[in-house]
Amino acid sequence: MAVRLVVFGRQGAGKGTQCVRLSEHYGAPHISTGDMLREAIAEGTDFGRKAKEYTEAGKLLPDDIMLGLIEDRLNKPDVLEHGFLLDGFPRTVGQAEALAGLVTIDRAINIEVPEELVMERMMARNRSDDTPEAITTRLDAYATKTLLAVAYFDSLGLLTTVDGVGDMDEVTGRLIEAIDGVVAAS
Repeated sequence: MAVRLVVFGRQGAGKGTQCVRLSEHYGAPHISTGDMLREAIAEGTDFGRKAKEYTEAGKLLPDDIMLGLIEDRLNKPDVLEHGFLLDGFPRTVGQAEALAGLVTIDRAINIEVPEELVMERMMARNRSDDTPEAITTRLDAYATKTLLAVAYFDSLGLLTTVDGVGDMDEVTGRLIEAIDGVVAAS
């Protein structure tokens, strides 16, 4: 079954881990904007240098830059054939509206994990862009911008929230059950 999913959750909620598992389960490519940005930064491309300025400050990249990156990826043959699991995008209502205009979304999944727990997780993973200041800035951006994108998908009747606290296998099971229940019904 080809699925077209948007996966939300605070940074550190386990989106990346769960998307990898869901990608294996459904055979749909996991599209992580964070991975795409880190790769561009590591390669030192013009785009990577711009992205580095934003990410080191804990800021979101401008919508037009992110939309171009996503639109290009969503038109690749693997996505057209197998669907996608979109991780880290959209992060604003404008991006959500633009995405909904580009492709059909089967479901938006919100992995719910309390802010205190994601803060602990992010501090423990030791990424260079996970400074306390950058983490706080990203969590604030999630609360003030991304939650509005989550609400947008809710207003379309496409949102399912799943408890993201617990053992990885338990969370994966909850996600698969939730996705199968709503995608099969649509």
